[in-house]
Amino acid sequence: MTRRLDTLQAALESSLGAQIQSFVRALGEITITVSAADYPAVARKLHADPTLNFEQLIDLCGVDYSGYKNRPWEGLRYAVVLHLLSVAHNWRVRVKVFAPDDDLPAVASVTEIWNAANWFEREAFDLYGIVFEGHNDLRRILTDYGFIGHPMRKDFPVSGHVEMRYDPETRRVIYQPVTIEPRENTPRVVREDHYGQN
Repeated sequence: MTRRLDTLQAALESSLGAQIQSFVRALGEITITVSAADYPAVARKLHADPTLNFEQLIDLCGVDYSGYKNRPWEGLRYAVVLHLLSVAHNWRVRVKVFAPDDDLPAVASVTEIWNAANWFEREAFDLYGIVFEGHNDLRRILTDYGFIGHPMRKDFPVSGHVEMRYDPETRRVIYQPVTIEPRENTPRVVREDHYGQN
């Protein structure tokens, strides 16, 4: 395993060079971070370079780093993370790219390189509001078309903005403002003076 990771690390460094902003090798995995500007070129190299040959995209997801590990986050807020597999070389890599603008997070689409990215990018757009430039059908995939906001963002209210219910008078489903009042749950603590003593 170590020799394979050594070979993969050397191939990544040789092919991508200065395009790698950050290189992390931990727990038997390699994670590289690239800039949004270099992301399309890096994705093409990862796929087409025969020394890398990452022909399969396993997963693509969005991440909201605000409050990461329950601490203030210094840096860009939204990232896209890809997990790639090379069947030919039997190795994997994780690629991370941060969207350069927190107000309108956007990165290039990789659907022309890996067509499996199509629905993954739509999901990241729907849940995090990350725009994938060049995606030919970027629309919501999990939430309703009239849904307001992006529910996986850490600043999205837990109860949401609207609720849906069946109205027997109009005999259809209607949307209305949320009627749930937020409450704070305080755990009940039971204390006994001699708990655990016989």
